[in-house]
Order: sequence, then C-alpha cells, then structure tokens
Amino acid sequence: MGNSDDRARKRLSRAPRKGAIVAVLAFVGLCSAFMFTLVVPLQAELPVLLNASREDTSWVVTITLLVAAIATPISGRLGDMYGKRRVVIALLIILIIGSVIAAMSGSIVGVIIGRGLQGATTGVVPLGIAIMRDVLPPERLGTSVALMSATMGVGGAVGMPVAAFLAQNADWHALFWLAAGLGAIGAVLVLLVVPDDVLLSPGRLDLLGVLGLAVGLTGLLLYVSRGAEWGWTAPVPLACLLGGVVVLLVWGWYQLKTTDPLLDLRVAARPAVLFTNIAAICMGFALFASNVTFPQLLELPTATGSGLGLDMFSAALVVATSGVVMMVISPLSGFLERTVGPRPLFTVGTAAIVLAFFFVLLWSSEVWHLIVANLLIGVGIGFSFAAMPMIIMRAVPSHETGASNGLNALFRSVGTSAASAVMGAVLASMSIQVDGIAVPTRSAFEICFWLAIIVGIIAFVLTFFIPRHPHAEQHPALPR
Repeated sequence: MGNSDDRARKRLSRAPRKGAIVAVLAFVGLCSAFMFTLVVPLQAELPVLLNASREDTSWVVTITLLVAAIATPISGRLGDMYGKRRVVIALLIILIIGSVIAAMSGSIVGVIIGRGLQGATTGVVPLGIAIMRDVLPPERLGTSVALMSATMGVGGAVGMPVAAFLAQNADWHALFWLAAGLGAIGAVLVLLVVPDDVLLSPGRLDLLGVLGLAVGLTGLLLYVSRGAEWGWTAPVPLACLLGGVVVLLVWGWYQLKTTDPLLDLRVAARPAVLFTNIAAICMGFALFASNVTFPQLLELPTATGSGLGLDMFSAALVVATSGVVMMVISPLSGFLERTVGPRPLFTVGTAAIVLAFFFVLLWSSEVWHLIVANLLIGVGIGFSFAAMPMIIMRAVPSHETGASNGLNALFRSVGTSAASAVMGAVLASMSIQVDGIAVPTRSAFEICFWLAIIVGIIAFVLTFFIPRHPHAEQHPALPR
C-alpha cells in the first residue's frame, strides 16, 4: 500500500478510538453468537407454542446453522470488496429484520424465516477480526483478536441464561424483540465508532460462485443436520449428500479457473490455512457437543439416574461459566500469541478440550463436576478460537483476510452442525421411557463424550502439522 493508505490507517487508529473500536466489534460479535442459543431453552416447548410437529420446529435451530454456514464466507468476500464496516452494518440490519419478523409471527413459517435471517449475522465476527487487522497496531492486535474470537463462545454461553430467564418469566416473543434491540444498538454503535475501510480488494462479485457454494453447502449440511431424523441411508438425505459433494467439487474446479473467484482456493490450500480449517471443524464440534449434552445432563431429573435435577436457568448458569472463562482469558491469549505464537496456543487449547471431556467422562455425578468441565471448555475454546484467526492472518494476503476468516468460520459451522446432529442422534437412540418421557441413558452421554474426545484428539494432532511461521503478504499491522 502507498503512503496515503499508511497515513489513513494512522488517522483511523488514533489512541482514543482503539478501545472503542474493539469494544463495539466485540459487542456485535456477542450479539451474533447469542443467536445460536437464543431459542435453546424453548426447544422442548416449540411444538406447543407454534402448533407444529417436533420435526418442523427443529428447523428453528437448523435453519440458523445452515444460513450462517453459507452466508459467512460470502459476507467475508463482500467485506473485502465493498468495505467490511458497510457489510457489518448490512448484516446487523438483516438481524433486526429477521428478529422483528419472528417476534411478530405466531406461525412456524414466520419464525423459521426470522431465524434464517438471524443466522446471516454470523459473518460479523470474521469481518470484525479483519477490521482489527486493518486499523490496530501490532501490540494491540493479538489481544483484540482473542477478545473478538472469544465472543463466538461467550455470546452463546452467557446468552443462554438470559434466554432461559426470559423463557421462564416472559412471553417467548420477548426473545426476538431482545434480539432486534441488540441488533439496533450494534448498528448504531458501528456507524458511530468503527472507521471506514482503507483496505479494499476491488473486483466483481462471483455470483456463480455464490450460487454454487450455497447449493453445495445446503446439500451437505442438510445431510449432516437432518440425517439422523430422516435416516442416514434414506434416499432423500443420500441425494442431499451426494448432490452437495458433486456441486462443491464442480464449484472448486470453477473457483480455480475463474478470475476474481469468491474464494481463492490456492490460498486456502496453504498448509497453515488448510490444517487450521480442518481443525476448526473439530473445535466447532467440541463446542456444540458441550452445548447439547451438558444442559440435558444438568436438567434431567435425578430419578432417571442420568441427570442432576437443575431447573433451566440454573443449568444455563453452569454452562455460562465457559463463556466467562473465555472472556477473562482473552488478554492472556493475546499475550501468549505474541510471545509463543498462535500454533502452541492452539495446541494447548485442543489439549484442554480433550481433558475437559475426559474429566466429565469420569466424573459427572455432581454439579461441580460440570462446572470444572465447563471451565476447561472455556480455556480450550478461548485459546483455540484466539489462535485460529491469527494463524490464518499470518498466512494470507491482507486483501484475503475477510474471506479467509469467513472460510474458517464456515468450517466451525460445519462442526457445530455435525455435533448437533450426531449428539442428538446418539441421545435419542439410546434412551429409555421414564414416566412416558424418553430420557437418554448414562451410556448415551458416555458415547457422546468419547466422540468429543476423539474429535479433540484429531484437532490436537492437526496443530502439529501447522507451520510455525506461515508467510503472507507483508502488512503494516501484522509483522512476521
């Protein structure tokens, strides 16, 4: 970049604004992550509230994961092209619209549409990280990125008690009005505080690439998220899987041949980016595995032999401890990233995840056992989510930051979708009837914990294949 861009960057990153920029971006990240757990406390009641079957109401959760996975890498590319701040504001407006639609609807269709629009806002996290790379000096970048990355876990974990409290004490529509209000506050703050972009990557939007990615991911994620319910080997889910794989293969070939592709797959194939993204699937799986299993373990009646008998709000508070840890250790994550590098941080994070699920596999008969496990989850996710974007930013050119971090978020979304489906299938298939209610057995939880351990070990091993010093285009805010 020329001297004019250097002067513009210095002007936009004046000391009085740095903290405010980071705080605002972290706030919108929290709002985005909150959308994933917004309706978790209501899942059991949705069939009654929306007068629909349980299969139909499961789309209230599935559609958010699906849209998030598709929209995140696309919004990253749009941010690189047209301005990250502008796209963040657009995503927050979409969040507001979706929340209002769901809040004003009493039918399953309106809620599903609203939840789908809410899922699109997930792209604000990788875009926020890319903005930080553009405007922050090196000494502030690691800690700020760690904080922004932590919001992906913090927003869901800390937001769950808020959602549980409203679900127990107010009309369910209040959840969506709260989401709309948070989106409005976030949009205003971004307009007032976050500076305009000085680093853009002009080009055309690859519409065919957008369509191919959307179709391919839809097929793949439908199989992952709904396969357990439809039957893994049934014709429809198999058609979704095979169709999605074929479309993605053709899409990849097209991306390599076209100019101005949606995603530069040659950059994505660099060892640092490739192994980090594969490990991201595992970390997304581990995070959502705890979100699926721990609340059920905490809330099931003690008479079942599996549960600890907590109410919805108390269980949500236990799960929220992981989010608090993520937020608290974000400054430490930034310090360690600067001193030892992001790869060792990633290794420690994955090891903490494995340790957490080993702990709960051996000890889960008391509430404090789950608190300890959640504390370890918080350390593992906090370190891992802080390390991944820093590894990627060190390995990709500055004009690919938004799209590359969006791709990493996509892989995490695939992991969360897989965890939701796999854990749900295991708990549903290994259940017994207690007072007419299907209750997962102790063995079902143990299998879920073993699956999370295996996935965590895979992520741990993958961290050793990531180069210690990946090379990227030199960038003023990211020295080698």
